[in-house]
Amino acid sequence: MTRIIAGTAGGRRLATPSGDSTRPTSERVREALFARLEHLDALHGASTLDLYAGSGALGLEAASRGASRVVLVERDRKAAAVAGRNVRDLGLAGVSVRAEAVERVVAAPGEPFDLVFIDPPYDLGEEVLAGVLAELADGLLTEHAVLVVERSSRSPEPVWPADVELIGPRRYGETTVWFAEYVPEGDAA
Repeated sequence: MTRIIAGTAGGRRLATPSGDSTRPTSERVREALFARLEHLDALHGASTLDLYAGSGALGLEAASRGASRVVLVERDRKAAAVAGRNVRDLGLAGVSVRAEAVERVVAAPGEPFDLVFIDPPYDLGEEVLAGVLAELADGLLTEHAVLVVERSSRSPEPVWPADVELIGPRRYGETTVWFAEYVPEGDAA
């Protein structure tokens, strides 16, 4: 069972896609991830992008904890439909679902985001992930935006664009969560 951990929708259950199309983030990892984001003061009022969203658990947790706008992006139509049902069932304001390929969404101009979750399938190639990160840094991030990348603990550190600084990884068994911050050139301390 997947549920929202805390916030206005805390304890509410989420539907999850059936089959192997998605890999839900465990509750233990989500709890630790969101504790870190709260420590970084990255949630309240944040404009949030959840890439490879699956059921939408990460983005919906952010909305429950005070994110002002959340966009869930999921290419798999069945998973996107489940995410849409979760959005409707929870009734959280400011949350939308885009049933499109992540690469297409990040390549298009749009409003920048303060917080981005990137939780791709573990078999996504490192060069594809690097391309997504580069596109994000090319106009879709606000100054000091926080990026959260979830990968297999066997995967190497993501290739960060020049203006993205690593905050640090956290390892939870088979999962490693990488936290980074967008610091545009000339803004480094």
